[in-house]
Amino acid sequence: MDINHNIDSPLELKISFKKLLEQYEDLSKSDNQLTAEKAKSILNVAQKYPELRDGFSDVNLLESRKDAIQVLLQDTFNPLLTKNEIKSGTVPFHDLVFNPSERFQNIIKAAGEDFELQIEEAPKDDMYVIACTIILSYCYGYQVGYKIPFYYKIPDANGVMRHYKILYNADFCEILPKASAPKITEADYHELLDNFENIALWKEKFPPNSYIFKGFVISNIFDVTEDQSISNIKSRLLSEDKHKDTEAINHFFGTFKSLLGVDDIKVGVSLYDNEEGMFYRFYGEEISSYILGQTQSEKCCEALCEWSYNRLVNEHKYLSVSNVDAMVETAGHCSPEIQSLHAQGVKSAILVPIANDDELLGILEIVSSKPYVLNSINANKLAVVTPHILASVERSKREEENLIEAIIQKECTSIHPSVKWRFEQEAKNYIKAEASGLEPVFKRIAFENVYPLYGQIDIKGSSEARNEATKLDLTLQLQASKAIFKQANALNSLPIYEQFMYQIDAFLSDLKNHFQVDSEQQIADFFKQDIEPVFAYVKKDNVLKPQIDAYFESIDDRTRSLYRHRKNYDETIAHINREMALHLDEKQIEAQAMYPHFFERYKTDGVEHNMYIGESITKADSFNPIYLYNLRLWQLQVMCEMENAYYDMKNDFPVQLDVASLILVFNQPLSISFKMDEKQFDVDGTYNARYEIVKKRVDKAFIKGTNERLTQKGKISIVYSQKQDEVEYLRYIKFLQSKNYLDSNVEIVDLEDLQAVTGLKAIRVAVLYHKGEDLKSVYTYEDLMKTIKL
Repeated sequence: MDINHNIDSPLELKISFKKLLEQYEDLSKSDNQLTAEKAKSILNVAQKYPELRDGFSDVNLLESRKDAIQVLLQDTFNPLLTKNEIKSGTVPFHDLVFNPSERFQNIIKAAGEDFELQIEEAPKDDMYVIACTIILSYCYGYQVGYKIPFYYKIPDANGVMRHYKILYNADFCEILPKASAPKITEADYHELLDNFENIALWKEKFPPNSYIFKGFVISNIFDVTEDQSISNIKSRLLSEDKHKDTEAINHFFGTFKSLLGVDDIKVGVSLYDNEEGMFYRFYGEEISSYILGQTQSEKCCEALCEWSYNRLVNEHKYLSVSNVDAMVETAGHCSPEIQSLHAQGVKSAILVPIANDDELLGILEIVSSKPYVLNSINANKLAVVTPHILASVERSKREEENLIEAIIQKECTSIHPSVKWRFEQEAKNYIKAEASGLEPVFKRIAFENVYPLYGQIDIKGSSEARNEATKLDLTLQLQASKAIFKQANALNSLPIYEQFMYQIDAFLSDLKNHFQVDSEQQIADFFKQDIEPVFAYVKKDNVLKPQIDAYFESIDDRTRSLYRHRKNYDETIAHINREMALHLDEKQIEAQAMYPHFFERYKTDGVEHNMYIGESITKADSFNPIYLYNLRLWQLQVMCEMENAYYDMKNDFPVQLDVASLILVFNQPLSISFKMDEKQFDVDGTYNARYEIVKKRVDKAFIKGTNERLTQKGKISIVYSQKQDEVEYLRYIKFLQSKNYLDSNVEIVDLEDLQAVTGLKAIRVAVLYHKGEDLKSVYTYEDLMKTIKL
């Protein structure tokens, strides 16, 4: 087989010993008779096989001329060192080896019959460029200085992957340009310096097989397993995705096998909470904790014996156990960490504290199912990597703290991305002022001339439903209590039992006929102060113990009352709010893509949202009223979709409730500013405050001259004050009617005056519901204009 088969390279390879033989020719003229005679004997062997000097590419000749080649290489491959040195003959960047040392042969043999020796190569194009840089240096004298290390990965007899670095001795080779090879000029050299990744250019200057490599190189190979393992551990610890999946985690932990030279090991981690004094697991990741076993967390003083606690937690020194079974057998009372290791089949272990000068962050646990393979001697190898593990854990801890802070900000004090730039700008100014020695002041964040949009989907009759659930729960609890007192009185007639039954009947009557705001608290106090102490006493008699136990089992631990119908109500409200908010958040992504604007939403008995759009928010000179009209149309459409989404899942809720939607139109731009004390945006100015007043009260408004509330189930109400708003929204309604979002019946009504607000009107239109139909298309203002023109 030809050595150049399937190789893309500017070098055509020929194995030759010409340069070596030329040195022996010089030695044959030596004054030292022994040296000269030895050189002549080697030259005599080479003379019998001219191809060894002339060069060949047929690898079969390496086997047929094996003995002769061994004679030629007896000085470069000293037989006295063959049991120790790892070396072989080869050609550049090729997996071919010949005349390997005895130690190298034994390493390959231990790897197994199926093992194939292969260099860990760089990308194919990079290997081509490396060959070109060698030509530049050898043939033209241009020193590029581009080198990369080459390695073998070879498993040992125990299955531990070992790493070997290859260093080439190129004293016995030469590179010759073919007649067809383009001559490289200084201009070509300078062009190549700026085009490392342009492989087409390199192949233009150095076409495939345009140069001849003639000779051989000596591979001097060194076991760098520990160094490579440490490097791999460092790289993995520096990686941003080190905990992304189980396979990656196992690969990372597998590098400890190479470092310690032990195949049968597993790695775990126990994190440490300094404030609580507890060990706990990594959450959300497939990482074991051998100290904790199956538990999620445990007090350190309970997970470790006193000696181990002092060594690991206080002194920050490693702990090794070479034979767990022996400790269990010899110790009268085994320490908790040894018991935990033994229960998990661990035979030997090393526990390494990951700690800085201030505190312990966690314990690295390396364990094996074989005794003695982990011990105090190889435990010291871990000292090289523990600083890097510490740095990684500290970084992870900071990332976790940042994530916690981000979640708190997102869920509690979120700053919307559309306005975040303004906060960042002011924060930079704050830092600059502080760095300049000035008194830093975080200035007011405000946005002028923005248009507001407000909408809500409100749960109708939520207060009545909550009161009804409360009455049902309290009635059931009172009836259960009365039944127990009846039985207690039958067993032992006492006036106090009759008095309690009388009081219960009075509460039941009040629940039925006169339920008031404080009724729930009065009955709760009655149960806590009167009923529960008596039940605790009666329970001692054992006769009514099953009934009283059943009563207390029905009581919710958090509310200390029967929490059945109210739980259904609360879960229904929470589910409605969650689903409506999720739908709105998903749709907001589409709306932001149309034009950036401020958005916030919050949950009450339903979901409300505020939006502000304008030039000052976008940070760019791009605002046009068409974006406002587009957002208004989007809002109306999404409110229709939220109504549909709700009624599509209504039957799945334990409590059947209805919703009503409302949109408030405010046609004048206003100013908003961030209130530092309230951590939210609010409108500025007396006139603008009118908008906030209307927002808070409009859902309770009545139609003028009637007792009918504006908001009704199955309808969307659009509140406005200007005629132009009416005209605008009637166009939107007509458009959405054509898309089967809204029904044909449209009402225009006047509203009763609100406190300090008069002259409000409303459009009310019924929503069309499509059971199971997917209404996900978003129509823009341009679509509206096209429909109107048609």
